[in-house]
Amino acid sequence: MNYTGKKVLVTGGLGFIGSNLACRLAEAGAKVVVLDSSVQGCGANRRNLAGYDIPVIDDDIGNAARHAERLRGLEAVFNMAGEISHINSMRDPLRDLELNTTAQLRFLLALRAMQPGVRVVYASTRQVYGVPQFLPITESHPVNPIDFNGVHKNAAASYHRLLNASGDVDATILRLTNVYGPRMALNIPEQGVLGHFFRRALNGEPIEIFGHGEQQRDPVYIDDVVDACLLCASRHRLPHANLNVGGPEALPLAEIAGALAAAGGCEIRFRDFPEGHKSIDIGSYSTDSSRIAATIGWKPVTLFPAGVAKTLEYYREHRSHYLPS
Repeated sequence: MNYTGKKVLVTGGLGFIGSNLACRLAEAGAKVVVLDSSVQGCGANRRNLAGYDIPVIDDDIGNAARHAERLRGLEAVFNMAGEISHINSMRDPLRDLELNTTAQLRFLLALRAMQPGVRVVYASTRQVYGVPQFLPITESHPVNPIDFNGVHKNAAASYHRLLNASGDVDATILRLTNVYGPRMALNIPEQGVLGHFFRRALNGEPIEIFGHGEQQRDPVYIDDVVDACLLCASRHRLPHANLNVGGPEALPLAEIAGALAAAGGCEIRFRDFPEGHKSIDIGSYSTDSSRIAATIGWKPVTLFPAGVAKTLEYYREHRSHYLPS
């Protein structure tokens, strides 16, 4: 899609992935609208849109029907809103249910009424697969989440698939692995292992690894994720509703931490899993992204060392807005 002049909506557009997407769309000439309720602990940061003339509707996505006049005429919807913390979902499952399931259903029903058949790209998570039965994980892997966040994100994805099958929306669900890059909410705890590592590296603090550090992850840089979203939105009625989005290579957590420790001049420490964390640890994870490559031609291009350098450069320049003293 040539996004010049196209009206698009980004939910969760003040957060990490949503803001990067909104900024790229604005640079492409799109008429971007952001819908974000700035729920505490979910990563919203007004600074993420600094320098861009992007209007923000300050409301819950579940209340989208209230803003029907402002949202009519959408040509694409990037649904990035939601809570991502697995441990917080275990501490307060009802909060996670409201943010990741109830609000999502209300939002989709509002879209059906306002803009039937609109193209929607929804950011889901690798966490829906649970503990891997084989690696790398393909879209045919059983869905068996081990925390409330995974259960609720899978339910929201099911709503998208259901309304896609009926033609009420034209939806694609992206199952994202660990995403990292500029605009992560580094000052909010429990927002993922990579945010934890980057925060400690920038502060020169020891980087803590739970367990032995041999667990693998395939981090994917934010620019690659934005590329995947834009490519998906530019195609209608893709043959697959679910698409995995993973990084270019699987790395042990100890190696990931080592790269950041070297860049930050700090050390690595290994420790036992804190209470509540071990039960939702999935062990090693790596993504098979061949389906999305075959479907829309997307592949990750940013290797981890290059992504780390770009990310640290951004935070060192804008530190006061993400890691205030």
